[in-house]
Amino acid sequence: MKIIRLLLALTVALTLTSCGRSGESGHSSSRKVIQNKGSDTLVNVAQAWAEAYRKINPNVAVAVSGGGSGTGIAALINGTVDIANASREIKPSEMEQARANGHTPVEHIVGYDALAVYVHKDNPLEGISLDQLAEIYGEGGTLEKWTQLGVEVPGCEKQEIIRVSRQNNSGTYVYFREAVLGKNRDYKLGSRDMHGSKDVVDLVQHTPCAIGYSGLAYATPEVKMLCIEDGQGNCVAPSEKTAFDGTYPIARPLFMYTDGEPTGAIKAYLDWILSDEGQCIIKEKGYAPVREVVCEGDAQTGE
Repeated sequence: MKIIRLLLALTVALTLTSCGRSGESGHSSSRKVIQNKGSDTLVNVAQAWAEAYRKINPNVAVAVSGGGSGTGIAALINGTVDIANASREIKPSEMEQARANGHTPVEHIVGYDALAVYVHKDNPLEGISLDQLAEIYGEGGTLEKWTQLGVEVPGCEKQEIIRVSRQNNSGTYVYFREAVLGKNRDYKLGSRDMHGSKDVVDLVQHTPCAIGYSGLAYATPEVKMLCIEDGQGNCVAPSEKTAFDGTYPIARPLFMYTDGEPTGAIKAYLDWILSDEGQCIIKEKGYAPVREVVCEGDAQTGE
């Protein structure tokens, strides 16, 4: 019996050793995988960056997923991603939680976005103020019908304003609340809260009564983007230029967060994102780069 027990113990030990070695060999693969998660606003450009970088450095694969800025930051707090994408700044409470878990989020601005306000293409409204947006979306707001804004929308039977918003794990949701409603005011109940940026624009496109907010890059010919009054008599349209120069009233930076200062493959990837090549990709996707860059095709468009 003693011999049988010894043989069984030896078998288990060999099996565990084998499993451990198998895992180690998997981790020592020559191909580095960078886990990148978060902002739905950034997900399309993040995927474009990942695909382009694969051609530059085939030994590095970047796995991109969305889910919202809150999801990406939570993953960074838990140590399950290398880079978290966000369309808002990390909150002090999230920073404290990360540090308590032994992580130190470091912020990298990778571009700028003009947060566009979308209406149906047949809506005659051309511009809106931040105060009016707050009265449409904010708790206790008095604007409920398009006629209160001086327009009648074709196909909108009761002229009731249908508010399209984002879910609360979205950085866009948080940014809009702070920039438009104010930090001490919450959203009015009864909006249609969409999971993704594209979903907001799709619903507005098919709903004459609707208004929604989403990233500039999600614009289509089937919706209209309103200009925003700047309080100085100007109504500024969302664009790459007005996002870059800050004249658009609700322009915002786009972030990538790393755990500490990046090194190795992660640093090389972020350096490439901030290079002319990486910045031309974010420009091509409809966002403003972090600095002026000359990209292929700019001469033809007069930029």
